[in-house]
Amino acid sequence: MSPALSLSQLRSLPGRALCWRLFGGVSLQRGYRGTSPGDSGKDVLEIPLPPWQERPHEPLETKRARLLYESRKRGMLENCILLSLFAKENLNRMSEQQLNRYDRLINEPSNDWDIYYWATEAKPTPAEFETDVMAMLRDFARNEKREQRLRQPDLEYLFEPPR
Repeated sequence: MSPALSLSQLRSLPGRALCWRLFGGVSLQRGYRGTSPGDSGKDVLEIPLPPWQERPHEPLETKRARLLYESRKRGMLENCILLSLFAKENLNRMSEQQLNRYDRLINEPSNDWDIYYWATEAKPTPAEFETDVMAMLRDFARNEKREQRLRQPDLEYLFEPPR
């Protein structure tokens, strides 16, 4: 082990040298490493998600508000835009059974890309998610009216009377 450095000497070290010094030769790298042909996957951290559970006693207005929030906060911009605009247009018209199917659709799959690929028809939808709500989402994603959909809707529409 090399001799201890004073605080001023540690401050003067560049980032990599400081990490090397503090963590005993362990290199700390930031950013996405990607996959390589010989990748063992041992460095991948998988965080288990709790299984989706239906909420049968949730009041409808609470369910709509929660689904609106969950449609807007997805973690990937493509789904934030797609699902928030879909929710704005459709949540108030959906029956309780449709709301439950939408809840399951956006919350049970652990990968948001799957939802996006199913909605845009880039991949086939698994049978358990092939419902009337998925058909509505696919139709919406086709955007046959060629509407400009570049960002999420503003929240002012929440205070307008339902149409």
